[in-house]
Amino acid sequence: MTSHAARVALVTGVSSGIGQATAVRLIGAGYRVFGTSRKATNESFVDGMELVEADVTQDTSVDSVVSKVIGLTGRIDVLVNNAGIGIAGGAEESSTVQAQSLFDTNVFGVMRMTRAVLPHMRHQRSGRIINISSVLGFLPAPYMALYASSKHALEGYSESLDHELRTLGIRVLLVEPGYTKTSFEQNAVESDSLMSVYQAAREHLRPLMTKALSTGDAPDVVARVVVEAANARKPKLRYPAGPAAKRLTLLRRFAPTSVMDNGLRKQLGLDVL
Repeated sequence: MTSHAARVALVTGVSSGIGQATAVRLIGAGYRVFGTSRKATNESFVDGMELVEADVTQDTSVDSVVSKVIGLTGRIDVLVNNAGIGIAGGAEESSTVQAQSLFDTNVFGVMRMTRAVLPHMRHQRSGRIINISSVLGFLPAPYMALYASSKHALEGYSESLDHELRTLGIRVLLVEPGYTKTSFEQNAVESDSLMSVYQAAREHLRPLMTKALSTGDAPDVVARVVVEAANARKPKLRYPAGPAAKRLTLLRRFAPTSVMDNGLRKQLGLDVL
């Protein structure tokens, strides 16, 4: 990669939470940082960051922001794909149209951004693409099945792409947070076809989710891991972010499936069957 002072980072979804904290950390690490938001507002502003409007669900918007950064700097060394949305509710309660909308941001948005920056990284023969996944990229999530499936898809895409690009000097890395204190719950979309059969479960799980997020890791915990991944001389494919994420990674690797299954159901107050 280039000399530290010259490195350029592009971070999507910087209006709050993990994206904003990541921009702050990368600036502190000496990067020139461009941050994207669908609406550039004062709340999105980070001192030292160059804020640009971009919608990762639109090809023309993605191409425009990448062209702008390249025009100003001549390079992009790190892309952090952070923009994402969530849907809460039973999988059956979301229409195919709603599921497609979620995937358009969480999966295809990442693909759009990646395809837009890759020609420039290939020309440089260097680059890091860091995708913000989740522990739900390798764990099940009852009543968040669509969100979890989008993160599972992101993991498969990232791991496969990393193998394709290593010989070109480019790495694709995954950062996997656990529960994080962000506006995720407030911004999550409710299922568009609510069914009475799932109402009790939704009402039971809502306070559990609220508590888990309120006691989760600060966004800066994840941001520090992003910078670690960006700067690592010998990067790993996956970076769990925070103590809970590290524990779950180990449990998923070594605990019997039945133990994980029963533990998850007990935690959520579901019958152990």
